[in-house]
Amino acid sequence: MSAKRIPWVLIVFLVIVWIPWLGSRFYTFLATDIVILALFATSLNLLLGYSGLVSFGHAAYFGIGAYACAILTKTHGMPFLVGLAAAPVLAGAFAAVFGFFCVRLTRIYFAMLTLAFAQIVWAICLKWNAVTGGEQGMPSVPYPDMAWMDALPFLAGLRVGEKYYLVALAVVAVCFALLRMIVRSPFGRMLTVIRENPERAAFIGINVRRYELAAFVIAGMFAGVAGALFGIFNRGVFPDFAYWSKSAEVLIMVILGGMGHFWGPAVGAAALLWLHQQITAVTQYWPFVLGVILIVLLFAFPGGIAGALEAGWRRLRRRAGA
Repeated sequence: MSAKRIPWVLIVFLVIVWIPWLGSRFYTFLATDIVILALFATSLNLLLGYSGLVSFGHAAYFGIGAYACAILTKTHGMPFLVGLAAAPVLAGAFAAVFGFFCVRLTRIYFAMLTLAFAQIVWAICLKWNAVTGGEQGMPSVPYPDMAWMDALPFLAGLRVGEKYYLVALAVVAVCFALLRMIVRSPFGRMLTVIRENPERAAFIGINVRRYELAAFVIAGMFAGVAGALFGIFNRGVFPDFAYWSKSAEVLIMVILGGMGHFWGPAVGAAALLWLHQQITAVTQYWPFVLGVILIVLLFAFPGGIAGALEAGWRRLRRRAGA
């Protein structure tokens, strides 16, 4: 199966790499937004899709990563790579502390505790004026030094935003490769076993809490990377990055794309952001339209867009084989 999917992944990657050369700032902006939030959604999918853990507070680690990178690069003038490396470390550290308590609860209690911790992070970001800038946040976060790209003839003519898109795409591609390795490893398969029946997993000697905590920390680290990239792309970091509505947004992406499907959240991120751009251009009732879309999708295609596409592809193959 993987041997047949890899070429499609490479084709998609090669197509989106060429977006900066289309000459459209809008498409580059939209593609950067999609690429970064696709990583954010895929990190949540490690919890929701593979571990069966519903988190209402995943934005906390997105915000922590964004602030960590912004504080180091803007306030302390450190290089981009230092800020980018610090983001998953700090986000993972907070995820380890919060997760230690969260994995001791199950179902709705787990979800509500993740939300409670996220609200604490949001409140700190909102009120710690000396470090986070308080309600004003941290505007004008600088782009990384990308002068080295001018040495390459085919990159020299690109705008700053287009160069950053390529940087973000490279970082996200590495993160996707790592996440793919994780979910296909024995660790990832063990998470699926725990998701299907945690009681049976515990009965046969699997330390369920340890695996869930590990997944919680890994998901938080990748969310931190996404937050760091988004803060620079957004040219500012603000308390809303860690607010519950951001967690809801990424949760919708995972459900829309198809939780449990590795590429589902990326598809969901692309679909949600594209729909938002198109619908808000013609009407102000975007929340109403989104609600209708989700209702139809949940009843007609409970596996999300990726699940529907996979089911359709299987039917075509069966008909072709017949």
